[in-house]
Amino acid sequence: MSGHSKFANIKHKKEKNDAAKGKIFTVIGRELAVAVKAGGADPASNSRLRDAIAKAKANNMPNDTIERSIKKAAGDLDGVNYENITYEGYGPKGVAVIVEVLTDNKNRSAANVRSAFTKGGGNMGTSGCVSFMFDEKGQIMIEKDDDIDGDELEMIAIEAGAEDIIVEDEGYEIITAPEDFSAVREAIEAAGIPMAEAEITMIPQTYTELTDPDDIKKMNRLLDLLDEDDDVKNVYHSWDE
Repeated sequence: MSGHSKFANIKHKKEKNDAAKGKIFTVIGRELAVAVKAGGADPASNSRLRDAIAKAKANNMPNDTIERSIKKAAGDLDGVNYENITYEGYGPKGVAVIVEVLTDNKNRSAANVRSAFTKGGGNMGTSGCVSFMFDEKGQIMIEKDDDIDGDELEMIAIEAGAEDIIVEDEGYEIITAPEDFSAVREAIEAAGIPMAEAEITMIPQTYTELTDPDDIKKMNRLLDLLDEDDDVKNVYHSWDE
């Protein structure tokens, strides 16, 4: 993992998000709807909804848009049902790729994801073909700031159940078990510490470096096609960008 900067990846994602906020808000709106249908419209009693709201705020989704999405979902419990589906496959040079979609048409999603893999010089595999190369973890990224006391942050996170805190030049990466993620995120939020990113994610156990310009072009093509698909919620990969 030498030279692999997670904060560089956040910057990369933020730049893409700024260029496609409508798509990001569409995906988050679906996540809010699924959370409401699963546990109700009150965040106080629905941890999944609290996490979805935190993700929405981290992506600068306006509060009134969040509230409208929740109210719409609460009043439309028998409406469109979205299904979570995970696809796995390989990019150029065997880069491991996991694609999570939230869709109301799984046939459309499967065709689009398969097409993205093909056009990106990779291929879609069977369920489980690469997921064993990743660890499911809660991940909270906090950018360094003069107002943030690193020792205090570490104490808050560890007491709330964090597994590890990694200090980088740009900030702090807090790792949790999936079941402890909400408690740690809420403790940090309660302390008034801003988070650049907070989500359950899939962290590669090892990273693959691409050196051939053609492979890099194909991998970027694969990721761009997935980013452009409104059904795609998350993409995890082992490419060391």
